[in-house]
Amino acid sequence: MPSTDTPTREQLVRRASELAPTLQKHALWAEENRRLHDETIEALTDAGMFKLRSPVRYGGYEADTRTLAEVAAALGAGDGSTAWVTSVYWIATWGAAAFPDEVQDEVFATPDVRVCGTLSPSAMAAPVEGGVVVNGRWAFISGAAHAHWQMIVAVLVGEGSEPYPIIGLVPMSDLRIVDDWNTSGLKGTGSVSTVAADVFVPAARVLPLPVVLQGQLASRLNAERPIYRSSLLPVASASSIGTVLGLARGARDAFFERLPHRKITYTDYTSQAEAPLTHLQVAEATMKIDQAEFHARRLTELVDRKGEDATPWTVEERVKARADMGMVVRLGKEAVDILAAASGGSSIYSDQPIQRIARDVQAINLHALMHPDTNAELYGRILCGQAPNTLYL
Repeated sequence: MPSTDTPTREQLVRRASELAPTLQKHALWAEENRRLHDETIEALTDAGMFKLRSPVRYGGYEADTRTLAEVAAALGAGDGSTAWVTSVYWIATWGAAAFPDEVQDEVFATPDVRVCGTLSPSAMAAPVEGGVVVNGRWAFISGAAHAHWQMIVAVLVGEGSEPYPIIGLVPMSDLRIVDDWNTSGLKGTGSVSTVAADVFVPAARVLPLPVVLQGQLASRLNAERPIYRSSLLPVASASSIGTVLGLARGARDAFFERLPHRKITYTDYTSQAEAPLTHLQVAEATMKIDQAEFHARRLTELVDRKGEDATPWTVEERVKARADMGMVVRLGKEAVDILAAASGGSSIYSDQPIQRIARDVQAINLHALMHPDTNAELYGRILCGQAPNTLYL
C-alpha cells in the first residue's frame, strides 16, 4: 500500500508550480543547448517529479493520470520542454513497471530513475540464446541526455517465424546518442536519436508489444495496482496532455503580464487593454483553454476509472482517449495562436516566452500520436462502424 508520506496531488502540483522560476531561468539556455539544464534536472529530482509513476515499493508515488496532467500543466506554464521531458519519463517509467519483477529490481535500483523511450519500431531484433540482439536507430528520444534507460521497440525476425514487434529495456550506456536535435520547437527537450549496434537484450527485458498495448503485465507485484491496470496508449495519451495545458496557460500569463505596458502602435489606443479587439481575443483564448481542460479531465477520469475498476477497455474507449488527447492539443494551440498574434512585434524577441510557447505547441501538434486530425479521423472511423486502422489503441 502507498506509504503515509506519499505526497497528495495538491502537494505535487504546488511543488511543480514552485519550480517555475528555475525552469524559466534556464529556458533560453535549454533552447540554445538543445537539452535541459542540469540544474533543472536536479530541481525536478529534489521535488520528486520523477517518482510519480514508479511503484510504491521502490519509493515511488504511483500517482494517477489526473495528477500527471495537473503537475505537467504546472511545469509547462514555466517551460514546455521541461514538462514534455518529464511526461516522457513518466510514460516510459510506467512501461518499465510492466516487465517482470526481477527486471524492475534492476531498473528501479537507481533512485529517481529516468527512463526515456519511443513506440516506433524502427530497429530490428534477432533471437539469440538467452535473449535478442538489436540493431537500429530511434528518433525523437526526448530526455536521452539525462536518462538511465531507454524503452525500445524493434521488429523481431526469427527463422521460420513471422516478424512481430517487441518492446525492451536497454541501459543508455549500451546505446550511442546522435546529436541531431536541430528543430524549431521543443528545442530544450533534447529529443535526439539513439543507435543500437549489436546490443544484447536479455529475454527477461523483452516483451511482445501487442501484449503491452493491451495492458497485460509480466509483473506479478504490479498486477493489482490501479495505475498499472490500464493500457499503454490511453495511459500515454493521458500522460501527455498536461504540457499543452501548461503552454496555453503560460501564454495567457505572458500576455497579461505585458498587457498593462503595451499600446497598439499606429492607432489611438494608448493601452491595448482598452481595445474591444483585445477583449474578444482574450475571451476566445480563455474559453479554448477551458475547453481543453474539459477534454483533459474527461480523458484522465476515464483512464483512472478503468484502472480502479480493472474492467476491459472497449475499442471505442481506447479511440475516445486518443480523440480527447487530440482535442486538448488542437484547442491549446488555437489559444496560444490567438494570444501570440495579439502580442505584437516585440513578442518575437528570444527573451519573450510567448514566441517559444508558440513554437513548442506547434511542435506538439505535429507529433504523430498527438496530431489532432489523425486522432479525430480515427474516432470518426469507429463512430461510423469501421475497424480501426492502427495497432496503437
